[in-house]
Formats: sequence, structure tokens, C-alpha cells
Amino acid sequence: MIMNVRQLGLCVAVCLVMFASGTAARGVDVVCHRGANEYAPENTRAAAELCIEWGVAYVEIDVRTSKDGVLYILHDPWVNRTTDGKGFIFQLTSSEIDQLDAGSWFDKKFAGEKVPRLEPYLRAIKGRIKVYFDVKAADLKQLIDLVYEVGMEKDCFFWFDRADRAVEFRKLDKQLPLKVNVSKVSDVAEAAERWQANIVETSLANMTDELVEACRARDLKIMILQTKRDPEAFRQIVERKADLVNLDHGDVFLKVQREVLGTAAGTASGGK
Repeated sequence: MIMNVRQLGLCVAVCLVMFASGTAARGVDVVCHRGANEYAPENTRAAAELCIEWGVAYVEIDVRTSKDGVLYILHDPWVNRTTDGKGFIFQLTSSEIDQLDAGSWFDKKFAGEKVPRLEPYLRAIKGRIKVYFDVKAADLKQLIDLVYEVGMEKDCFFWFDRADRAVEFRKLDKQLPLKVNVSKVSDVAEAAERWQANIVETSLANMTDELVEACRARDLKIMILQTKRDPEAFRQIVERKADLVNLDHGDVFLKVQREVLGTAAGTASGGK
């Protein structure tokens, strides 16, 4: 359909109002925790492919290492919960891990799904989705080198649950984005100054105006952790303009976000 002059002018006006008000169409970047784990076995290629179908920005994955030094994607230190095998992953060789079924525990239709090796996983999704690395156990130089080799250095960020690992990471690389958890304003300064962080993660309850101001002043992106399926919380995250959201229900969040941004557009145009 071809727009007439009046319709075109109205469209431009709406876009300008949305831009000026900060209600940009981009919205909040969705980070799917362990992939689309409500619909596919967590941390598998199947879980990543569904995220790509949804069009989310990031897939979150957990990185661990086999006995013979191969990087894998697995949350737990052992394979018992999400495969048909037993034992700690660091005590299993890559040939043993590659034989495991990482899908049947979730649903028989995923039988044969593998514990993904990190390198081929990254190569398969490159250019289709970005990655949040939750680094559980890995040689950091090996991991950093792999990210650069694959060419995903601008499409990822990292997190470590141990301070010493974050220190080691920053000594090895000053450019790759790092995420740090915060709960109060004083944490924000430490995230920027001590860790040279790029992203901070917090709860919706802790996303106060003061914390937001402190982050914006330091050019830190804000990610909200919201694993509970709560459409009202999702709505607040969109309305309060978080940069990212880390969750288990990417499809539900995207639906809420479309509704919120659609309503904002309708309001800007006078509802016509």
C-alpha cells in the first residue's frame, strides 16, 4: 500500500516522538538463559536454534572443560542431570562426552542431542545470535583465543562467579565485554573502576533511579535478571528501559515487549 502525504507525515512524526521519548523500537535485548530451556534441552544446539527463530539478541551458555581439554557447554559440573551418563565432566574425555545423549531426559523427540562442543557451536551460530558466556571452568586464554578465532569478539560478553577469575580475564584481555553483578549504587562504581565492566546485572527491585543514573554516567549497560515468568515484571523492564534482560521465557517477554512498544506508538500518534 502506498501512503499519501498525510500518512507519511504522521508516520515520520510518530517515529520522531518515539525517538525523542526514548521509546525506541529496538527495545530491550533478550538474553535466553541456557537457551530456550522451556522448550528444548538446556545448553544444546536445539535450544539455541529456537532462540534464533524467536529473534532474540543473545543465548546464554555455560562453559566447562573435559579431561582432555576440550571446551563444552554444560551447566552442572557433572553430566548426570542432563545426559544419560554419569560423572564429573572434568573426569571424562571428549570421546566419552561425545557419546552421551543430552536430549532424551527432556523429551524423547530430542533423543540423540549432544553435549555441544563449544567451537563448532560458535561457528554454527555466528552472525545469527550473540553469546553470553557464563564461564564455569575453562582455560581463559584458550577461551579468549577461540572467541577471536571464530570472530565473535564483538558479539559476546562474559561473566565469572569468582572474583579471581574476573581479575585473570581482565589481565588477559581489556577489550572483551565483562558483566558484573550489582545490587546498590556503590557497586556500580566498583564495577566500572575495579573490573572495567561493560554490563551490570541486577534485579528489577534494585533498578532504582539512582542506580540507573550511576550506570548511565559510566556508560554501563543494565541487564535485569528475571527468571520467573511474570508478564507484569516484563512490562516494567520494557517501560523502565533496561538494556538487556536475562530470563527463561524469551517468547513471553518478546510478546509483552511488542505490546508495550505498540501501545507507546499508538499513544504517540494519538491512538489513530
